[in-house]
Amino acid sequence: MAFGMVVGSTAFFITHGFKQNAELMEEKLLQGHEGVKSDLSKILYLEVIDATFSIDGVLGAFAFTFSVPLILLGNGLGAFVLRELTIKNIETVKKYRYLKNGAMYAILALGLIMLADSFGMHLPHWLSPVATFFIIGYFYFRSVRELRQSA
Repeated sequence: MAFGMVVGSTAFFITHGFKQNAELMEEKLLQGHEGVKSDLSKILYLEVIDATFSIDGVLGAFAFTFSVPLILLGNGLGAFVLRELTIKNIETVKKYRYLKNGAMYAILALGLIMLADSFGMHLPHWLSPVATFFIIGYFYFRSVRELRQSA
């Protein structure tokens, strides 16, 4: 657990540095200075974020295969498809006001389940997907209800 905390905080500080560099270069670019590093730092920022969020995907992929090329291919395609779906459907997702809150509460629930498991508490394997489904579902239906009331 301590190693995971070190890796997570290191990844956070690296991505935070990329973000600050990208913002600084963007300000220089808007002021008329040459901003060649801005695009590069933004790409590196996105790659580090993808890598940190893919760590759990890699660990989950080992349940299916030990082939590193297949794991890399699966995570790369998954990140690409997820990014494309997000970009193309951003306006649709924005309609659902409470969906973001549901995602945050689902992550909280998953974090608590993982924390309890790391301390040796044996929880059923179905608990995390069921908790995620119900939390996201509740906030989705709450958003749909508000859309109907406002229409």
